[in-house]
Amino acid sequence: MVSKPQKTKFQILVIDNFDTLSQWAVNPWRRYSLALTVILTGYFFGSSLGMISAVIELIDPVGAFLSVLFIEILIQFRRRFQFNRRRKLLLLLIDSLRLGLLYGFFTESLKLL
Repeated sequence: MVSKPQKTKFQILVIDNFDTLSQWAVNPWRRYSLALTVILTGYFFGSSLGMISAVIELIDPVGAFLSVLFIEILIQFRRRFQFNRRRKLLLLLIDSLRLGLLYGFFTESLKLL
C-alpha cells in the first residue's frame, strides 16, 4: 500500500502564500504594481550582472551562459504554466521578470558601446 507523502511546512507555506498572493492580486492595480516591481527587480539583476561581468573581464562567457540559461529556464516555466488558468499571476510574473532581465541586459550593452 502506497501512502501519500506528507507535505512539509515549506511546501504548505509556499503554496498558501502563492494562493494568498493570487487572491490579493485580483485587483488590477495591485497586479500591475506587483508586475512592475518584478520588472524593476529583473532590471536590477540584469544591469548588475552586466556591470559585474564588465568589471571582471574573465567571466564574460560565464555571465552570458548563466544569463541565457536562466532566461531559458523561465521560458520552460512559462510553457508549463501557459494553459493553467489558476496560474495566470505566475505567468505574468515570469514574463515580467524576463522582460526586466532583457531590458537590463540591453541597457548595459548600450553603455558598453
